[in-house]
Amino acid sequence: MKLFYADGTISIAPAIALIESGLDHDLARIDFAQATQTKPEYLAINPKGRVPALVLEDGSVLTETGALLDYIATLAPNAKLVPGKAEDAAHMRSVMYYLASTMHVAHAHKMRGSRWSDKPESHADMAAKVPETMTACAGYVEAECLRGDYVCGADFAIVDAYLFVVCNWLAGDGVIVSDFPKITAFMARMERRDSVKAVRAKGML
Repeated sequence: MKLFYADGTISIAPAIALIESGLDHDLARIDFAQATQTKPEYLAINPKGRVPALVLEDGSVLTETGALLDYIATLAPNAKLVPGKAEDAAHMRSVMYYLASTMHVAHAHKMRGSRWSDKPESHADMAAKVPETMTACAGYVEAECLRGDYVCGADFAIVDAYLFVVCNWLAGDGVIVSDFPKITAFMARMERRDSVKAVRAKGML
């Protein structure tokens, strides 16, 4: 498998999951500064022009972070990256869907306003709102998502890779992370994992 990623983006979540899974994989960096994601070579892989994209051994391509995380967990059942209890697994996916549909979108308003409006003044207004909306998201994560050391309690799951990357954006989005002790402890715990150390060593985060 080959994972196409860009530094600092949500595509680092499946990279962390791949390391946690122990599955063989290669990494291919997409340079957003050079707009590599808009070039024909990459659009042939992912017509959405976004990351992540996971190219399988047979040449087929999977996209979207949540789907890749679930796929990785399915391929590596011994890694136990999905909780065994159905309720916990449902909670895990509810947090993943929240991150995708709400928190990631709130973050994107800082730099991707052109997705929703053509007027520069609208882009500026959206960017100015980001500290407020991301702080609200952090409050929800703090109160409702973290049910222990990790999202589903004592054990790491694929959702934790997702949440870790999104919470890496909080300080840059104007959120006072120290106001959220559960998130702060979670982030410190994640930083101690070998998978996170590995992506840090590669300069991916």
